Amino acid sequence: MDKTYQPEQIESRWYERWEADGRFAPSGEGEPYSIMIPPPNVTGSLHMGHAFQDTIMDTLIRWRRMQGNNTLWQVGTDHAGIATQMLVERKVAAEEGKSRHDLGRDAFIDKVWEWKHESGGHITRQLRRMGASVDWSRERFTMDDGFYKAVQEVFVRLYEENLIYRGKRLVNWDPTLHTAISDLEVENREQQGQFWHFRYPLADGVKTDAGLDYLVVATTRPETMLGDTGVAVNPDDPRYASLIGKFVELPLVGRRIPIVADEHADMEKGSGCVKITPAHDFNDYEVGRRHGLPLINVFTQDAAILPQAEAFDIQGRPLPEIDPSLPQAYAGLDRFEARKQIVADMEAAGLLEQIETVNNTLPYGDRSGDVIEPLLTDQWFVAVESLAKPAIAAVENGDIQFVPKNYENMYFSWMRDLQDWCISRQLWWGHRIPAWYDEAGNVYVARTEAEAREKHGLSADVALTQDEDVLDTWFSSGLWTFGTLGWPEQTPELATFHPSSVLVTGFDIIFFWVARMIMLTLKFTGEVPFKTVYVHGLVRDGQGQKMSKSKGNVLDPIDLIDGITLDALLEKRTGNMMQPQKAKAIAKATRDEFPEGIEPHGTDALRFTFLSQATTGRDIKFDMGRLDGYRNFCNKLWNASRYVLMNAEGQDCGAQGGEVELSLADRWIVSRLQQTEAQVTKAMEEFRFDHASQALYEFVWNEYCDWYLELSKPVLWDEGASEAAKRGTRRTLVRVLEAILRLAHPMMPYISEEIWQRVAPLAGKAAGDGSESIMAQPWPQPENHKLDEAATRDIEWLKGVIVAVRNVRAEMNIAPGKPLDVLLTKGSQADRERLEANRLFLAKLAKLESATWLDDPSEAPLSATQLVGDMEVLVPMADLIDKDAELTRLAKEIDKQDKLIGGIEKKLSNESFVAKAPEAVVEKERGKLKEYQAARAVLLEQRDKIAAL
Repeated sequence: MDKTYQPEQIESRWYERWEADGRFAPSGEGEPYSIMIPPPNVTGSLHMGHAFQDTIMDTLIRWRRMQGNNTLWQVGTDHAGIATQMLVERKVAAEEGKSRHDLGRDAFIDKVWEWKHESGGHITRQLRRMGASVDWSRERFTMDDGFYKAVQEVFVRLYEENLIYRGKRLVNWDPTLHTAISDLEVENREQQGQFWHFRYPLADGVKTDAGLDYLVVATTRPETMLGDTGVAVNPDDPRYASLIGKFVELPLVGRRIPIVADEHADMEKGSGCVKITPAHDFNDYEVGRRHGLPLINVFTQDAAILPQAEAFDIQGRPLPEIDPSLPQAYAGLDRFEARKQIVADMEAAGLLEQIETVNNTLPYGDRSGDVIEPLLTDQWFVAVESLAKPAIAAVENGDIQFVPKNYENMYFSWMRDLQDWCISRQLWWGHRIPAWYDEAGNVYVARTEAEAREKHGLSADVALTQDEDVLDTWFSSGLWTFGTLGWPEQTPELATFHPSSVLVTGFDIIFFWVARMIMLTLKFTGEVPFKTVYVHGLVRDGQGQKMSKSKGNVLDPIDLIDGITLDALLEKRTGNMMQPQKAKAIAKATRDEFPEGIEPHGTDALRFTFLSQATTGRDIKFDMGRLDGYRNFCNKLWNASRYVLMNAEGQDCGAQGGEVELSLADRWIVSRLQQTEAQVTKAMEEFRFDHASQALYEFVWNEYCDWYLELSKPVLWDEGASEAAKRGTRRTLVRVLEAILRLAHPMMPYISEEIWQRVAPLAGKAAGDGSESIMAQPWPQPENHKLDEAATRDIEWLKGVIVAVRNVRAEMNIAPGKPLDVLLTKGSQADRERLEANRLFLAKLAKLESATWLDDPSEAPLSATQLVGDMEVLVPMADLIDKDAELTRLAKEIDKQDKLIGGIEKKLSNESFVAKAPEAVVEKERGKLKEYQAARAVLLEQRDKIAAL
């Protein structure tokens, strides 16, 4: 093995080998176990959330594969309607100076496919870097032919059962992209805004109880008042009880609108009166539905004011009896320009009561960056009520289980308050809706135009035009678990791997994806899509902030694997930033956090870090310190393996039989291995990846490396030890290491494979020609007959004595290599026996000249003392230290700590520093103070001990 661990040299080599050998495909043997990858956007790059999620899935798949399951990890990508269309539009504009409209729909779609074939595999290449053992031979795309067939089939069947319909409803409308978007594509941003308080005159000479001839309503969107169709007051508000059923006259428009009683009006907020605009606000839409108010749309699809309004009832049917007139002064004005003009006109009319500054949130399109407008448009919808009932029951009766279980409550709260699902998008890229219209506007839903003609008896001279809209990508990805396995055909894969075993997902898409998969899969297969939903938290930065480009705190997992220079990291984070001040602040924060850039850590260290942080909480603060620590863990395992190989290669390790004598240390480490195997397996079964990784880490670092390897040296290097004893220790070294590598493999696939290829032949587990892989080896199973509690007790005693001696060396400043005479006293008969049995280990590991049992403690010379249970470990001090010199040295050290403590206490007592410095800086100083105070306490304790000698 190379002297140093260099992950970059082994990772790509092993992945290519695994893929070429077909190691990721189902074996065809054993109990089926399948996971469907949440399909990342084909336009995407691997971010920390992907890397975290994929690590968990790959760990599960590799573990179950080693357990003998017939595993399938189904891979694929989502066509990402809006993201892909925008990307290709920009590309065409930059390269050809044309818009998609210049090209036309068919030619533009050809351009998208061209881009997909050339550049759409970036994220799948990055998946390979993470070690994802997905079955690439079955890679799917949500726009491939087979999947398209499944999408069409589901749409047509739902339509034929009246579960899909077309209607005019309020949706999130992006005025830039000219499409409806889902709630998940809406980014709510907090900002400082204004609350305009307007007077609405009461009609018919009516007055309030206070004698006023108007009501005051407040709004953050004055431009929508042109579409008001009511004013709501709370039914329990005594101020307005007499006005319910009366009317106000809508300013600027002159329309009479009713005053209705509705609990949506908050008596404590503002005047207690709320303007109701059902066509431009989701809450108002519900109020309008409850009171039968008309819907009056005043916006174009560009969010500009219409020359004439459009009036509809709550079912979206036109209301010709309502006067659609709007003031012509506003016609064609953008909504924000119209806002300014309307406020000015209300003020000129004496109807502006006041303007209040408030903090509010505005919805923005995450792709366009434009303010989203609730807008009445014609869309396709899925009626979800009948689909939701069996989906709720599947979780209630335990057919699907959430881990952690508390996420079931989140699922139920959404599912029991579902609105019909808008599934159409006004895009060109996506699954085009299989519906055709004749010139009279009649709609014909079918799989093809030919089928539509045949089904409805339409002759060839009836002109049909296909619906221009495409389906929401969540609709197609809702079919993911069965569509990827060949449905609607009844394929062998569908019969074998469906329902899938586990879905690994973030809590933020339980509604958007998980719930819809459950509804659609139950409907079309009669089965649940998965038996378990493992819900993980979201990866945030070290301060708990969401990672985003605008904040400049994004970490690229590939940069953590390969490393990145500071200059390259700065370019990534600030390169295209338009705000110089913001870019400057981000650059400073980046330099402070990564003054020398990011060093390479390798995939295994990153994966192990993710698993160590996979707790049951909602947020994961990514810890760079842990990443550094687990890179050191990889180094530790590498160096330990080199020690084992140096002592085992070319030697008799017992693989061919022969007499074997196991030392106390051998029996102990084998016993602890059984316990660790049980711990890791139990944690994996419970989805506690943090517990699994911690159990492995503690066993490898603290027991195998720090203790067992040291305890092996006295046997291997003692000329007086028998060949049977040496053979026993060599066999234990290689067999325990080989088992460690199998335990580690699902978490750290690369380093485990690389070392296993060298160790396995020595342990009798492989041929040594590289034809076998650790991937195909059995998962370690604990063997209870190898548990040895007596060995564990004896080793704990041995460790206690060794640590006691080392503590004395440290406290008394005695050189580590100086041989010591040690006395043991006040112990039991078992302590005496352990001393006699372990003299060799004690002499070598504690660097002892002698170890003597002292029957009479009163005869002990002046000594430093440590306790091991009831037994005392005495180190006589005669000739070991110069007491006066040591006290002088300690006095200097204590004085140094006093000065450090004084400096920080002075800084923290400065009110100006504490008030003005960033909280993180103040906390860092407080941390230093605690550290210095703790160090001073240790020095004082050492001084007192030496003074007492």
